[in-house]
Amino acid sequence: MGDQMISSVVTVATAIIGLAIIATLVSKNANTANVVTSAGNSFSQALSVAEGPVTGSSGLNVAGTFSSAGFM
Repeated sequence: MGDQMISSVVTVATAIIGLAIIATLVSKNANTANVVTSAGNSFSQALSVAEGPVTGSSGLNVAGTFSSAGFM
């Protein structure tokens, strides 16, 4: 019964996330191009980090994240 409960929770969470994505993409106030670009950039960054040990790169690009006064 525990596996069925987890499966049900995952199904509901997936449905909620899917609905949120669809609502964001079709909303009149949505900035769809930037949302898609941001998702692509996030995936690309995650892929870079995952390949870091093989390629010898840290994969992290933190340029522009910090300023001399702290967070930007």
